[in-house]
Amino acid sequence: MFIGEYNHSIDVKGRVSVPAKFRETLGSSFIITKGLDNCLFIYPQNEWIILERKLKQLPMTNKDARAFVRFFFAGASECDLDNQGRIRIPNNLREHAHLKKEAVIIGVATRIEVWSYDEWRGYNENANLSYDEIASRMEEMGI
Repeated sequence: MFIGEYNHSIDVKGRVSVPAKFRETLGSSFIITKGLDNCLFIYPQNEWIILERKLKQLPMTNKDARAFVRFFFAGASECDLDNQGRIRIPNNLREHAHLKKEAVIIGVATRIEVWSYDEWRGYNENANLSYDEIASRMEEMGI
């Protein structure tokens, strides 16, 4: 399981270090793709397969389903760690997440999210105002 928040620099080649605590669970080969909220999602192969199966079951006749599937698959790239525990984030994904020099890497149970420092800070500032409201909606979902 992925948990925690880590700050890392992005080098000029678009590489960022993956937290050591995440590396074993992540495995030698994994998928990085466009995430929601202007971040990137990284899935270990086993979690990607679960998501892939769910996305394949969406009705192709539904316009929103087609758009959502395109969003995830078109942006996806298979990656691996280099000898120093870094990944090279493709240009299109760095642009999607507004990644420049600083990244925040967070664990979200079954996936890793990569955020630009500024996006993560802005997200948290906005989210802090509505955590009570979010908690209320989670209660409606049985959490």
